[in-house]
Amino acid sequence: MTTVAAEELDGLLRCLFQAAGSEPAEASCVAAHLVEANLVGHDSHGAIRAPKYVAWVKAGELLPNRHATRVVDAGPLVVVDGGFGYGQVIGAEGMEIATESVRQHGLCLLGIRNSGHLGRIGAWAEALALSGIVSVHFVNTSGYGILVAPHGSAERRLSANPIAAGAPGPNGPLVLDIATSATAEGKIQVARNKGDTLPPGLIIDGAGNDITDPAAFYRDPPGAILPFGGHKGSGLSVFCEILAGSLTGGNASHPENATAWRLVNNMLTLAVDPARLGTTEAFAADVARLVEWVGSARPKQAGTRPLLPGDIERETRGARSRDGIPLDRETCLQLAEAASSLGVSIPHFAQRACRDAQ
Repeated sequence: MTTVAAEELDGLLRCLFQAAGSEPAEASCVAAHLVEANLVGHDSHGAIRAPKYVAWVKAGELLPNRHATRVVDAGPLVVVDGGFGYGQVIGAEGMEIATESVRQHGLCLLGIRNSGHLGRIGAWAEALALSGIVSVHFVNTSGYGILVAPHGSAERRLSANPIAAGAPGPNGPLVLDIATSATAEGKIQVARNKGDTLPPGLIIDGAGNDITDPAAFYRDPPGAILPFGGHKGSGLSVFCEILAGSLTGGNASHPENATAWRLVNNMLTLAVDPARLGTTEAFAADVARLVEWVGSARPKQAGTRPLLPGDIERETRGARSRDGIPLDRETCLQLAEAASSLGVSIPHFAQRACRDAQ
């Protein structure tokens, strides 16, 4: 493993995205989002994604310098089309629209369709929570990101379909960010790059056998990810398809979509101003009491404490901001290869990984 300062990693990613065709503001937005994912410990949605984004741009699947375009604007009901641009830009613009609508109407039901990869979905819930807004987000992939076998099957039919929720809390935002699959594909990539095995019960191979080797997931025929909690995760995933895909007009995960050849994210966001349902003070006080009540539970193991949504990310951000972001050698090599292909200077941490691989 190599430890990299957030600023150094951010600088490399900005250069990569600019060299791939993004305007400086877009390159900075996407880079900051990926580095933030690494900082909070969501490495599956961090720098490891950059080489893949660059490859999608080269293939014409991801289009730089696109912006969210309103296609439905009916008061608190808004739908925007991302034009297959970077999801980090489309998501940020969508959250700005949602915030404006909440300020005006007290709530917003926002649909985002035809976006590139939206990145760490918890970031959008966190952004709204920092503005005092409570939100829930449902996401699907209507392009080729179909990875998950429905409960009781051995074949891919669904995407990872994350759900996120956020609320302002007494110690910072409370943020839930989960996939309805047993794991995210990015975590499989991270394990493969590290040479690690996965815990049992997460993935199967192309024949439907339980496996722990992440490399076997990518063999031909490819494997599939299982839903979390059996029928529970599978059922939630189906409703992510309906809410994020069918309802927004971005379509559910099936091969008959016109966009099935590229990776497309769609998201349905419900955002509410708690002050419009009572008083801000009453809401904040009740959430604070809940946080104190949950946190006061007796730990199961000595030296630990009950955790609330967002606690681990806050702690990880503090540690990695201080000590640096750990990157495995394979990820460093992939970043170096992407940089070389775009004529970008390879940073020292990636050069070291290249020398070590020789």
